[in-house]
Amino acid sequence: MMTPDVWEKSNAHYLSTALKWVQLRLERVVGESAVTTEEIVKIEEALRETERSDSPPAMVTLCHRLGLSRFEQDVLLLCVATELDTRIPGLCARAQDDSHKPFPTFALAFTLFDDPTWEALSPHRPLRFWKLIEISQISQPLVSSPLRPDERIVSYVKGLNYLDERVSHFLMPMAFSRDSTGLAPSQIRTVHDVLHRLRSEEGPFPLVQLVGSDLLSKQLVAARVAALLGRQLYQISVETLPVPISDLDLLSRLWEREGLLMPIGLCLNAQEIEISGGEQAKGLAQFLARTGGLIFVSAREALPITARPSLIAEACKPTAEEQQSAWIEMLGPNSADQASQLASQFNLNLPSIWRTASAVSSDDGKQVTSKVWEACRATERPGLGNLAQRLSPKATFNDIVLPENDKKLLKQIVGQVRHRSTVYRDWGFAQKMNRGFGISVLFAGDSGTGKTMAAEVIANDLDLDLYRIDLSAVVNKYIGETEKNLRRLFDAAEDSGAILFFDEADALFGKRSEVRDSHDRYANIEVNYLLQRMESYKGLAILATNMKSALDSSFLRRIRFVVTFPFPRYEDRSRIWQTIFPMREAGQGTSSMPLDLLDYDHLARFNLSGGQIHNIALNAAFLAAQGKTSVTMPLLLEAVRTEFLKLERPVNDMDFKWKSHNGIRPAMRSTATNILELQKS
Repeated sequence: MMTPDVWEKSNAHYLSTALKWVQLRLERVVGESAVTTEEIVKIEEALRETERSDSPPAMVTLCHRLGLSRFEQDVLLLCVATELDTRIPGLCARAQDDSHKPFPTFALAFTLFDDPTWEALSPHRPLRFWKLIEISQISQPLVSSPLRPDERIVSYVKGLNYLDERVSHFLMPMAFSRDSTGLAPSQIRTVHDVLHRLRSEEGPFPLVQLVGSDLLSKQLVAARVAALLGRQLYQISVETLPVPISDLDLLSRLWEREGLLMPIGLCLNAQEIEISGGEQAKGLAQFLARTGGLIFVSAREALPITARPSLIAEACKPTAEEQQSAWIEMLGPNSADQASQLASQFNLNLPSIWRTASAVSSDDGKQVTSKVWEACRATERPGLGNLAQRLSPKATFNDIVLPENDKKLLKQIVGQVRHRSTVYRDWGFAQKMNRGFGISVLFAGDSGTGKTMAAEVIANDLDLDLYRIDLSAVVNKYIGETEKNLRRLFDAAEDSGAILFFDEADALFGKRSEVRDSHDRYANIEVNYLLQRMESYKGLAILATNMKSALDSSFLRRIRFVVTFPFPRYEDRSRIWQTIFPMREAGQGTSSMPLDLLDYDHLARFNLSGGQIHNIALNAAFLAAQGKTSVTMPLLLEAVRTEFLKLERPVNDMDFKWKSHNGIRPAMRSTATNILELQKS
């Protein structure tokens, strides 16, 4: 086997000899010099000898891989010669007895070379099918039209093997190494399985469909398989495929040609494609029907592609155990408990784990645990930002006022999220279950009774992101788009461990209706998809509704917890009033805002929800700020009156009259004192 330097010299010598052979052929036709047949035969024998070597020249390799006949090879060589030798165009013009034809034609080739064949002109033969030559046929016969070699082919014959720019601007290289970096043991098993099945196939490579929800895992597996086959992998998104069929056909032919000339493979990203119809699905099917070589298709589910044989393999993220091992490797042997929590709550690739842990552990080693947790939370935020609103939880269990049984339910929810790895994985429940690993919760109650606040309390206690679903961003009038949005939403939430909060859930999880037209049918399809996705979701999803009866009964069957938020009783309203005003930092015992002595018994008599009490307290604070005074009972009563008028409720003037009797009444202690006693209780 030649070294690259030796091969380059040999290829250059072969090419110069071949150009000399073309020149002699032309000169013999022109008759301007005494070119003998023996001289031409001698050069031909030298060329044939070089072609039979173990490391043949580029021209010979190209003709062998693309299936050119001897005459077609001679035609291509004639075209290449016009680009590499300035004497050839003039000889072509004299050979055709026309000074306006300083270019090769099929007619000239028929005259110039031995054993010409008419089929070389066919669009199905290699010269035209693989776009090796360009024919400028403008108002003239095909045989007399100018021929010009493709620029990429000229460079290849010269020994420069690079990707055609008409193909390269569609592609991005996947620069993954040959070793197992970024692959977990389960993923390496998938690599070996795909590799074995590819090598056991006879003939062309079958299409490899890698299915799963994580794009990076599939790319890593595809890159590893390609590397073991000695190929560089490139990727292209289905969305970037050209729509006009002529452009798509050109791209597919050029790519397949590149695959024959270079050790490359292609990974098609069809992650978001709807194979049931649409331009993207049609474009993908047409591209695959026209293209051979090593091709991977990355999709969520196996696509019904019939254009070529397929092998299907699942490429998922590392298992929870593999993620835990990776965390321990990065954070140290004493981090087993933390690693277990991280692997239980977040679902990350090994590269993501290594990148996150490396970035945080390099930060002077301070508060690594909390910083790793926060970095994991932020991993999938971009995927959720367009479909949901991230809330910043501030409320704690000390802030929320609920009946004791309902508060216990909230703590049970927190406990199940926190210890699910112990129950499912360590205690073996996962071996007995196929679905239902997530926790779905229904918060039912009137507006303002604390449903959103309860979601914040849970997220705050678990130190997880809370996302309120924006129904206007999720629900789409176009068929299939709502399901696509929900799928992206659930996938991103699972990976980042975020809590999904569906406010006014009855708008999205409503009862299925009787099918009267296509709109009803597709609306029911959306509900059916939600039923399936909720059951397979592995995180915490909270549904809040003011109308429990409006929810589909199938959703209620899948709900693990139902927390009812009653309208606050008198005692509850008193506690809400005593905790509604902000405090300074815990332990200082004084309010951060000027408060007068308040009569909580009197305020609790107003039949108000927690949300309404919050509005009143806020309005009273603004009144106090405007009047440069403290928050007093008269200001609060004025704010209560405003709230009543807003709600169009009757106003009894006697309820809004308040007067202190003999100074401080027992219920008129400071807000700080009441809060401290409530926290102790």
